Amino acid sequence: MTLTAVSKLLDKAQRLQAPQVKKYVDSIRRRHPDESPQQIIERLEKHYLRTVTGTGSAVGAAAAVPGVGTITAMGAATGETALFLETSALLALAIAEVHGIPMHDNERRTALVLAVALGEEGILAVGKVVGSRSGTLRRLNQSTTPDSRIGQLNRKLAGKFVRRYAIKRAPLIFGKLLPAGVGALIGGIGNRAIGKKIVENAREAFGPAPVHWQVIDGSVVTGEEPGAIPSVRSLPTDGSDRPVGRV
Repeated sequence: MTLTAVSKLLDKAQRLQAPQVKKYVDSIRRRHPDESPQQIIERLEKHYLRTVTGTGSAVGAAAAVPGVGTITAMGAATGETALFLETSALLALAIAEVHGIPMHDNERRTALVLAVALGEEGILAVGKVVGSRSGTLRRLNQSTTPDSRIGQLNRKLAGKFVRRYAIKRAPLIFGKLLPAGVGALIGGIGNRAIGKKIVENAREAFGPAPVHWQVIDGSVVTGEEPGAIPSVRSLPTDGSDRPVGRV
């Protein structure tokens, strides 16, 4: 996958997920009101891993169904790559929300998602641009660094992302095309391995979760805002904590 393609997918991913991040986190907190920020983050991580593992297995299974050709399966794999990026963007932005680091700017959201995906390497690159060696992601949100500079940073980070993940995913995409259910196994295991690395990078990027939820004027901050933009992806309606599929 080319740098341009990945950049477009990442930009689309963070734009799609941004409107629903607050609602997604708040929906989980409402169902588990006594849980700490760390426990909510653990739920976010589990939902993320289940989602990326399930989509990988589904694409692999499609190749094993009689009548589903390689071209169709390849199309499914390409769509799955986009979904993987969208899901990863949702994880990064949701954890940022729990940490009290909401991102309202497209370029900065993209930088945060890429920094989380790359781990220490991404955090160091962001820190150099915003002039911070600690609390880098929070500084990114508060920084007056021009968007043009953040955009240049994003192109650099996207290049690193391509080298690290897109190349790793290429064998998985072709492996998922194998018949007789082998592709489903490869897809599920491979996606989970990459997903676990994203989770590890997120933990490293954000550091320990807050001990308590932020409280202002005696009220727990939920992040819910009047007139919030309707989500382009529907939120859970079945009582579960996970985001549901495309609408």
